[in-house]
Amino acid sequence: MNPESEISDDNQLTIEQALINLQCEDLGLRIYAAWWLGRFRVNVPKAIDLLILALADEADRTEVGGYPLRRNAARALGKLGDRRAVPALIESLECEDFYVREAAAQSLEMLGDRSCLSKLVELIKNPNLQTSTDSEPEHPYDAFLEALGTLGAVEAIPDILPFLEHPTPKVQYAAARAMYQLSAAGEANQYGDRLVAALSNKDLQLRRTVLSDLGAIGYLGAAEAISNTMAENSLKLISLKGLLEKQIPLAIPPELTDGAIRVMALMDDLL
Repeated sequence: MNPESEISDDNQLTIEQALINLQCEDLGLRIYAAWWLGRFRVNVPKAIDLLILALADEADRTEVGGYPLRRNAARALGKLGDRRAVPALIESLECEDFYVREAAAQSLEMLGDRSCLSKLVELIKNPNLQTSTDSEPEHPYDAFLEALGTLGAVEAIPDILPFLEHPTPKVQYAAARAMYQLSAAGEANQYGDRLVAALSNKDLQLRRTVLSDLGAIGYLGAAEAISNTMAENSLKLISLKGLLEKQIPLAIPPELTDGAIRVMALMDDLL
């Protein structure tokens, strides 16, 4: 994509102007520009370079210690797919801002570079499992665990297992999701079934989290439970789409697997 090309949103921002804004003194414009570059997948070298620089920016710090520019930069770098950002994102895993650490882990997962694994494993070692259920974990453990699962970090299994008993449900679910991805076929279903059981949670937000997890791992055994979950049909369809995407590569064209046909029928019922 040519930096002179124009991608416009409601504010008629262009790539050239977004790059200028990302370097200006107005923090609001910089924060928005970082978001915009990720939103419109502006994968040009200058954008990558400026977003990487933004990960170390000190000017954007809020009164409560957060770094909104860094957060948007970290999220954007994952969407843009350039692995030059990996070392800076790994450094961002140490940022004092919880949400910067979360965004960095999610982007490293998206980039698929296993060089971050040793750092992620280091960060999940010896978690405080006595945390109150009413408080947030000290780290975005769910993002760390999801990245380890997606990146195939089998060596991290001993360090992931304790999180199945973490007091924060969404962290437990992330651990089950990772264990499903990292376990042998004969053992994985127990973790998928653990997520299916969590679909009966009374908390709607947690049910939404589990729908996302099941869609991410494509656990076919969850198909009917997903369809029957008390949640928005749009979210159930997204989750079932994840299951369907796992079935498509298993088919021999032009035929579909029985699993794919089953999932498509459930999706039709939700439309």
